[in-house]
Amino acid sequence: MSKQKLSLQEQLLKSGLVSSALAKSAKSDKHKQTQQQRKNNITVVDEAKELVKKAQSEKVERDRELNQLKTQQEEQKHLIAQVKQLIELNRLPKDADGVAYHFNDKNKVKTLYVSEAMRIQIIAGKLAVVKYGESYEVVSAEVAKKISLRDPVSVIVDNQPATGVDNTEDDPYANYQIPDDLVW
Repeated sequence: MSKQKLSLQEQLLKSGLVSSALAKSAKSDKHKQTQQQRKNNITVVDEAKELVKKAQSEKVERDRELNQLKTQQEEQKHLIAQVKQLIELNRLPKDADGVAYHFNDKNKVKTLYVSEAMRIQIIAGKLAVVKYGESYEVVSAEVAKKISLRDPVSVIVDNQPATGVDNTEDDPYANYQIPDDLVW
C-alpha cells in the first residue's frame, strides 16, 4: 500500500502551519504570475537561480585558483629537490684544517674552511659557494649556474671572471696592483 504523496502546500495545511486563505492567495498569485508571463512573453528572473549560478561560478574560480596555487607549490618543491640533488651529487670536499674563506650571506660574514687551491679557484670563478640547508658547500661554476637557474637564492658566491675592457686611462690608481685574494 502506497500513500499518495501530498504537495508541500497540502502538507503545510494539514499540519496547521498555514491557513487555507493564505494558501489560496499564494496559489492565485502564482497563477497570475504565470498567466502574465504567457500573455506578455516576459521571462521572470529567478533571483534564487541567479544566486546559485553566481555562487557556482565563484566556486569554480576559487577552485581554479587553489589548483593553480597547488601546482605552483608542487613545482617549487620539485625545483628545491633538484637543487638539493645537484648540490649533493656535485659538492666538493672541504678541508677543516685549510684556509678560511670569508664571504657575505644576508649581510653577515660567514667562514668556510677550504684548501688553498679551492680558495684560489673560488676567487677566480671556477668554483662557487652554495647554501645547502643551514650549511655551505663548494661546487663547480657550471653546477652553480644550473642551481642559479632553479633557485638563484641558493648561490651565495659565484665570482665571474672579468670579461670587459678595463678603462684604466681615467683611473688614478691604475699603476697600483690591487690584491683580490686578501685573507682577512
